[in-house]
Amino acid sequence: MKLQIIFLLILLNAFFVTAKNKDSKRIQPWTKNHWSWQFNKKPVMLLGASSDDNLFQWPANFLIPHLDSMTEIGANYVRNTMSDRQGKGFELYPYARLDNGKYDLNKWNDEYWQRFENFLKETHKRNIIVQIEVWDRFDYSRQYWTPHPYNPKNNINYTFEDSGLKGDYPDHPGRNVQPFFFTTLHQQNNEVLLKYQKQFVDKMLSYSLNYNHVLYCIDNETSAQEEWAVFWSEYILNKAKEAGKETCVTEMWDNWDLKSEHHKRTFDHPERYAFCDVSQNNQMKGQVHWDNFQWVRNYISKNPRPINTVKTYGADGGSFGGSGEALDRWWRHVLGGAAAARFHRPTSGLGLSKLSMNSVKTAREIEKAVKFWNLTPENELLSQREENEAYLACKKGEAYVVFFTDGGEVGLDLSNTDREFSLKWMNIRNGECTATETIKGGKVVHLQAPGKLEWIALLEKL
Repeated sequence: MKLQIIFLLILLNAFFVTAKNKDSKRIQPWTKNHWSWQFNKKPVMLLGASSDDNLFQWPANFLIPHLDSMTEIGANYVRNTMSDRQGKGFELYPYARLDNGKYDLNKWNDEYWQRFENFLKETHKRNIIVQIEVWDRFDYSRQYWTPHPYNPKNNINYTFEDSGLKGDYPDHPGRNVQPFFFTTLHQQNNEVLLKYQKQFVDKMLSYSLNYNHVLYCIDNETSAQEEWAVFWSEYILNKAKEAGKETCVTEMWDNWDLKSEHHKRTFDHPERYAFCDVSQNNQMKGQVHWDNFQWVRNYISKNPRPINTVKTYGADGGSFGGSGEALDRWWRHVLGGAAAARFHRPTSGLGLSKLSMNSVKTAREIEKAVKFWNLTPENELLSQREENEAYLACKKGEAYVVFFTDGGEVGLDLSNTDREFSLKWMNIRNGECTATETIKGGKVVHLQAPGKLEWIALLEKL
């Protein structure tokens, strides 16, 4: 009997050691530099370009080629809203639909969840980090609310009177009038609806907590009360803890001004939010876009955390600036110290396109010379610089990366080193590099972009 007990204890210890080692490989702030991410115990820069917000909904014959195309260029970061917004013809709701046309919120649509699990498996296989957004406010208003299973007229589980919900919410969700986002204990304490919200999150976590490559963001650009975000962030963290795991959670606020009190709800609570997502900074342009991001880095510098931008807006014909603005925003964040940057989906972003793919490939080419987590923003070393003309990140004396938004010429102060450097010009739009030349430090050197539009000057010590 004693031998059986000892054997059982050995097995249990081996199980917990294996589980602990597996969890230590999870995506998390790098132990040596909390501004950056680490995955599989190694630092990693997350770069993304994908053409939808909820790739898990894609059938496998669409999803797999898309993920493979990402992998080929070095993209390793996707946004995944748990959205069931209909429109493309293949989206599914998470709940089972009965013969009478109504949904039963106590029964699942197995195909929805099978797609989710397949998505997690395929991204994990390719080391692509998934940033889940649990709730997307656009799913619960205007035309998307009319057919939704949570709408009382579409399910057998509660009435309009029981749930406090209406059949129509025609306003933009930014007005935050949908009771769906007021259900938690310190809000309206709507136990009828909260029960089903919890069941949905529990079901999601029953899959996602089995993987170590998942980050969680509570909402898409929310205007909700702080209590909503606090409840769900703590809910997910506690569920992970119950499962013997750790995970990283954040919130994405709608306010375009990163200095607003809304964003401080995240910035001021590192104990709750292990990283920050500041995607709404991508509503800004030019120097303000850079300066606001640097303000955030300074504001949280006592408790540094990875800063992600999972949505980089901008595309010709879109509503948030053209393709050039998208490239500028993405590169300003990459060189400004972001731990993750992704191009938003069309039509509001470049998605997985030639322009976005060439940017990712260029960034990975730069990584061969210097890792982004070893760079610091140093615009102070640039002279004769006009506003928004050029931006610098460097590892002093080792490597310098200068981004030109539209050609131009600046001085780069290399007076603190007498080393020689190779200078390589990289055309962001086509991903091509010019022949290198050698320049010597010990002075201010002048860099003139070979042409208009976006260029990178990469200086690497010889």
